[in-house]
Amino acid sequence: MTLPTGTAADPDDLAAGADERILGRGLRNLGDMIRLKPKPFAVGAAGAMINTGMTLFLSYVVGWVVAGIAVPAYESGEVAVGTVLLGAAALLGTSIIRFSSMCARRIGAGVMQFGVQAAWRRRITRRYLALPVSWHQKHPTGTLLSNANADVEAATRPLAPLPFACGTLFMVVVAMIAFFTIDWAIALVALGMFPALFALNAVFATKMAPRAKRAQELRAEVSAVGHESFDGALVVKAMGRESAETERFSASATELRDAMIGVGRLRAAFEPAISGLPEIAVLVALLVGLARFEAGAISLEQLVTVSFMFSVLAFPVRAIGWVLGDLPGSVVGRARVDHVLAATGDMAYGDKQLPASTAPASLEFDAVAYAYPDGHEALREVTFSVTPGTTVALVGATGSGKSTLAHLAARLVDPSRGAVRVDGEDLRGLDHASLARTTALVQQIPFVFDDTVRANIALGRPGVDDDRIWDALVAAGAEKFVLNLDDGLDTEVGERGTSLSGGQRQRLTLARALAGRPRLLVLDDATSAVDPKVESQILAGLKGSSEVASVLVVAYRRATIALADEVVFLEGGRITARGPHTELLRTHQPYADLVTAYERAEAEREFDEEGAA
Repeated sequence: MTLPTGTAADPDDLAAGADERILGRGLRNLGDMIRLKPKPFAVGAAGAMINTGMTLFLSYVVGWVVAGIAVPAYESGEVAVGTVLLGAAALLGTSIIRFSSMCARRIGAGVMQFGVQAAWRRRITRRYLALPVSWHQKHPTGTLLSNANADVEAATRPLAPLPFACGTLFMVVVAMIAFFTIDWAIALVALGMFPALFALNAVFATKMAPRAKRAQELRAEVSAVGHESFDGALVVKAMGRESAETERFSASATELRDAMIGVGRLRAAFEPAISGLPEIAVLVALLVGLARFEAGAISLEQLVTVSFMFSVLAFPVRAIGWVLGDLPGSVVGRARVDHVLAATGDMAYGDKQLPASTAPASLEFDAVAYAYPDGHEALREVTFSVTPGTTVALVGATGSGKSTLAHLAARLVDPSRGAVRVDGEDLRGLDHASLARTTALVQQIPFVFDDTVRANIALGRPGVDDDRIWDALVAAGAEKFVLNLDDGLDTEVGERGTSLSGGQRQRLTLARALAGRPRLLVLDDATSAVDPKVESQILAGLKGSSEVASVLVVAYRRATIALADEVVFLEGGRITARGPHTELLRTHQPYADLVTAYERAEAEREFDEEGAA
């Protein structure tokens, strides 16, 4: 099914809020949602029309019961049992049909609203998965959550009363015909009420649009601030920033509160008038009807029918106001949803598949350059290769482009120029499954799910059983601490692995990558939180494993670098030296200065301490 996305409107454009713009966009939004879920809407609208039709019919039944049964019985003092039973049956039968149709209306509206919400949330999630890492880095997580939750709910809010409003429009048309059939003076009262009601709602929508837009923006901001604070709970606690974070969240929450109060005040100013207008029309119609009855223009039955019809119209007419009142927020929510759906830069995959193999893969960077969206070039004409079964270490100062190369190798980003190839195939031409099966990236900052150790390593992948999990844990140097956990593989590690140390989380994520038996392993300083001895054991174990993978490792420690078959030294996004570690130590001074800097700093610190003693 094709999901309509409408026009990707800039939410800022809605602040101007010309009512025809709000009304037009709102109606187009409703049309898109109806086309998405036509069957539930048809059920809800049909139920609403039957319900309102029976409500109008009830007016005639009540008029007949009063004029044909109650008044004659009062005047004669006698009650015909058969006539009373007939009147009761008519009232009861009409009520049963009204109740059944009301159920159909509400079920149809609910299925439609929640079905559209589910469809849009799936569409947004698919866009999030398709968009590159660079796009996600520019959008706070809280805002992305708000897009998929609060904005979708705001966009679909008018769907709840929409079938009722459609039934009400049908009811209004039928009622107007009935009014003109009964008496032109009473019809004029109704004819004046509906334009006034729509005009009042149009003014309300115009004034509500900028307020609704601001409230939606602040919802996203509060969500972003809250998510960031909770995500950084350890930093907040460790740095004693609880008060500062509380004030930051309080400021955003207070601004949202004020915006919502502004929305509430506007509703409080308009909704009594919108709700009261039909009630006033009932009173006016009753006065006009009494005058026309006394003049002999209408009968008692017609007077009762008209009075009851106006009274039952008063509440349903509000449904139109509910839909129109929710349109500004709906337009704003839809614009924010469309902003995500219209985002460009998809990471498109090809259809080539690498042959099934367990042999180590080759990796080649061919004249690769990469520039960030702001134009800054992180890499320039980088060319080197990782031959099957070897380990290549990327070494360089901070900002030299090492992590960017790691991301290119795992195809989290694509090069601006040049090509990255695995087994001779450009990564851009491979299908997603083939790439995921061949390459695994382990980053410096590990991510652990709030689940068991087993679930974190297996990730639901077929073939990753307990034996393979333990093999991966052994290769990652993590089997000992997992065995010491209370429930072993079934231990719940907490959100983001809060029950584990930094080194344990890193080894767990390394085991996760190894469990998939990749042919190319990319380590972006993935063992920085473990001590150098354990790190050396892990990397040596990887080289000596029965299932050897080619390894590209971003490294800082001299002991780790020494295990590599070749070192690629980066400066300012370019390769300035390549070769074995021992050779580069002798022949390339910038490299020697960098890799020995830590040791020299430690020696200087010990010398200073001895001198002070």
